[in-house]
Amino acid sequence: MSKNAKTLAGIVIVIIVAIAAYFGFTHTGSKAASDKTIKDLKVYFVPSTQPDKIVTMTAPMKTLLKDELKKEGYDVKKVDIKVGTSYEAAGEALSSGTADIGFIPGGTYVMYQDGAKVLLTATRAALNKDSSDAAKWNDGKATELTSGQSSKYRSLFIAGPSAKGQALAKKVNAGEKLTWEDLNSAKWGLSSTTSSAGYIYPSLWLNKNYNKTVSNLKNTVTLDSYGSGMARLASGQIDVMPAYGDARVNFAKMWTTDYKQPKSIWEETNVIGVSQEIYNDTISVSKKSKVMTPEFEKALSKAFINLAKTKEGKKVIAVYSHEGYEPAKSSNYDGERAAQKLLKSSQK
Repeated sequence: MSKNAKTLAGIVIVIIVAIAAYFGFTHTGSKAASDKTIKDLKVYFVPSTQPDKIVTMTAPMKTLLKDELKKEGYDVKKVDIKVGTSYEAAGEALSSGTADIGFIPGGTYVMYQDGAKVLLTATRAALNKDSSDAAKWNDGKATELTSGQSSKYRSLFIAGPSAKGQALAKKVNAGEKLTWEDLNSAKWGLSSTTSSAGYIYPSLWLNKNYNKTVSNLKNTVTLDSYGSGMARLASGQIDVMPAYGDARVNFAKMWTTDYKQPKSIWEETNVIGVSQEIYNDTISVSKKSKVMTPEFEKALSKAFINLAKTKEGKKVIAVYSHEGYEPAKSSNYDGERAAQKLLKSSQK
């Protein structure tokens, strides 16, 4: 090849490299821009209260979340909100990637941790009662929310106005320890197997005190929500129902209106057992989501924390009695891991 030909070839190569670099740069820039645009963000909620109530109360989140993410540099075109038919359905949606974000309890997160990653732990108003002694919850006075915040709560085993429920409460309030026979002769309303307050931590409590789990209880019914559970408790269809610590606060009004009970929930129900502390619900994300990147996870965490500080945002997250969010650690939910290990071993 002549010297002129080599020079010409060199010039052509430089031009080609320059063109490639130019288009590569613009392509990368376009990709970066597209990474900041999300066509559809799918959010799942668990049916811990009436699904239609969740749908109504969370509807404003579609706009609120888009606005907060826009402040973080993300253009979300659509936020799609669904309520899972069960806790497991929400966990499955995260595991499969059909849901990007899930408002799920710690137990559900642990059950589906292979496909889900915890981002945030909810904070709730602390209660004016927090004793591990069941009788101390039974002064006939309303449990009240305080101005303080807490990332933990307890499961309370609530005995209803049925004859059996009242008999159990009488023993507890007299300072007597309930026997396994006492508990096993009652009819229990249990939540989903991944519900921390409604199933998992009651199993830990039973194991600690009686070397049993909820799977050993002979009279149980599965509840589709705490709302339906409270209705059954009020009517005497069940005698005992494990629920989150401030459940009676949330259902106090419905107790005498919707459930038509003659006396207040504080007069007609008693606590007969109290679990160890439980970390609050999570906001978890799908490990298989096509839109979930480390950068977006950071932006999403900040967006939810800021959303919860707004007046409109507080109204939305009140559906779960959430008042704010803080960064979560996977290790916070080791209690659920221990409980689920116990449940698996008891089922063998």
